[in-house]
Amino acid sequence: MSAQRKPNIIFIMTDQQRWDCMGRFNPQIKTPGIDKLAADGIIFDQGVCQCPMCVPSRNSMMFGMYPSQIGVRTNAGGVFDENHLPSTPLPQLLKDNGYFTAGFGKTHWNNGFFTDKPSKRGFDIRAEGQSSKSSCYEYGAVMMDDDGQDPEGLKAYGEETHGWGGGEENYLGYQGCTSKLPKEHHRDGFIFKKCMEFLNGPLPENQPLFLYLSFIKPHAGFNVPPEYESQYKLEDIPDLETPPWEDEPDTHVRAVSEVSDALRNRHEDLKAHWKELTPEQRKRTTLRYWANCTFLDDFIGQAVEKMKERGLLDNALIIFTSDHGDMMGERDHRFSKYCLYDGSVRVPMVLSGSLIPQEKKGTIDSRPAELVDWIPTICDAAGIKPDPRLPGLSLFSGQIRKGAFSEFHGGGPENPQPAPSWMWRSKDYKLILFREGTVLDSTPLKGELYDLKKDPHEWYNQYNNPEYASVKVLMMEELLSHIATVYAKGPAFGDKLGLEKISQK
Repeated sequence: MSAQRKPNIIFIMTDQQRWDCMGRFNPQIKTPGIDKLAADGIIFDQGVCQCPMCVPSRNSMMFGMYPSQIGVRTNAGGVFDENHLPSTPLPQLLKDNGYFTAGFGKTHWNNGFFTDKPSKRGFDIRAEGQSSKSSCYEYGAVMMDDDGQDPEGLKAYGEETHGWGGGEENYLGYQGCTSKLPKEHHRDGFIFKKCMEFLNGPLPENQPLFLYLSFIKPHAGFNVPPEYESQYKLEDIPDLETPPWEDEPDTHVRAVSEVSDALRNRHEDLKAHWKELTPEQRKRTTLRYWANCTFLDDFIGQAVEKMKERGLLDNALIIFTSDHGDMMGERDHRFSKYCLYDGSVRVPMVLSGSLIPQEKKGTIDSRPAELVDWIPTICDAAGIKPDPRLPGLSLFSGQIRKGAFSEFHGGGPENPQPAPSWMWRSKDYKLILFREGTVLDSTPLKGELYDLKKDPHEWYNQYNNPEYASVKVLMMEELLSHIATVYAKGPAFGDKLGLEKISQK
């Protein structure tokens, strides 16, 4: 395929947006921009992330490999040596194949921990709504606190969210406030501004475009501009259903909390505060999360409209997704991510644009899908031969895996690291295998099994129920077979025939 005929690739993502927080699945949530993309494309309604937290999920997505394949398992991780990357990251892959690459917003590679000049990893131009002193800095990127950008806006944002904890995720961050800042002084406002400056300027000629637009919200904190918060009425917000137990049963979450002071204290602190709130106060948090989704959707809609105006969508593949979800008080006042339940692990996945066949537009595809499928899908659309070691499948291929995989290894600050948990999910059932203790302990394997049709909240563990024995055995076989096949391929593969042995013929 010639460079002129390669489609533009538009990759749009948010941070911590639940799979069901779009108007197509919940008409109460106002996301007309995302809904328009969905109406012009395909929703993969069974999509999951490969690890329910920012850094491993984003590294997994951008390298196209599972967290344990690349060694980035928690938010304390990162691929730090540019000379030993597990695979070619997505922006570099597209740049190497003739694309002009423009990146606006969060990547969270974490590759700046041990160098003053962390790589942009293939982006020709780059802008980020963070501080140049943060782990999100990339050498040569325009940062929000640079001279001539918006350092005062970033400072004001920090003052408004002061005391909201790491990632703005303590109880104050989830209660939030009506923001007093104009939306352009929010970090996402800066990301949007830099993207629009690019779209309004001279565009690259005779090159296809890879445009990456990645926002920081609806992730907490919930300091929402008033024009979005006012679009919702408190009386329309449902209160949360509560599980039929007070304390977490024998699950992977309980096992991790017993060895992770950080995750246990986070949950107990939020739970203690939330139990004291009135139903109206609890609903306010949900309202502000939804309003944050609307806030980001406004930027998405405007950016897509500008791309259409500039002719960038005449031949284009558009992706909309998020890195993971948010429990939002489900399961005994549990917030944030850090677990393998659906509120945390399921993500929106929309494939849109001119490359979608007319008969597929506006449809729902219920195949098990994963975030690692984005690179093979993009390669398929752009006529690029993907790395054969990648575990993902092209969503254009029609291939169907038996289930979807995710893994969980604690939050990051724990030392030693908690023992791992693994998830295998089909549309009807979910299996979670876990061990107690840390990675240094040799403890018996335990498990959870949920009938997702009968128990969508995942409250009733059927792992030891004889009536589900055949389902459990089948899903265990599928999970082990999947991991064994995927991990046999990489990321390191030394053979005199090279990758030919594992390349598809």
